[in-house]
Amino acid sequence: MFTGIIEEIGKISEIKKTGKNKSLIIFCKTVLEDIKLGDSIAVNGICLTVSKFDYKSFTADVMPITFQKSNLKTCRNGELMNLERALQLKSRVGGHLVSGHIDGTGKIISITKSENAKIFKIHINPEQRKYMIREGSICIDGISLTIAELEQDHLTVSIIPETMRNTILQYKKSGDTVNIESDLLGKYLYNFLQNKGKVKSNISIQFLAEHGYV
Repeated sequence: MFTGIIEEIGKISEIKKTGKNKSLIIFCKTVLEDIKLGDSIAVNGICLTVSKFDYKSFTADVMPITFQKSNLKTCRNGELMNLERALQLKSRVGGHLVSGHIDGTGKIISITKSENAKIFKIHINPEQRKYMIREGSICIDGISLTIAELEQDHLTVSIIPETMRNTILQYKKSGDTVNIESDLLGKYLYNFLQNKGKVKSNISIQFLAEHGYV
């Protein structure tokens, strides 16, 4: 799990291909401080597993479906990436709970200035829209953000200067693709409502009260 608070900006040094699979070698510094083989690191919001590392970079294998669903398919050597290590339970959750399993991608329609903030208008598809609510949480390229406005085919988020400085959003422009992960709570709630009445359960308010949950 992650929080959507970016720790540093890394750089792709190499993309290797082995059969249908690919691996990324990413130059970085902060996320290497206590790294171990098998650790999870969110790269532009995608949960990847460390397979190798040294003093200046780590390597992560990427399955074909991950490339197909994300903006990694358009990445090139030298491209900058948002990085975050997995959440430690002893730390504060500054953003929201993020799984690192993205729902798909969106495309930046426009970037406008509003006082000291930048407003990003992002196209979304209906499959993503159903999990979202206005002023709800969303993860874009691994960044925990709040939905400001929400329509059927797009949303807007307001980016404060601190977030611009510390993430790759500062380099984004109209037409660029971003990874999107909707809030976990929204996805679970949608699934529950879709299946309400289809699955029988013995759990009731009385059952919860008898077992000390209410």
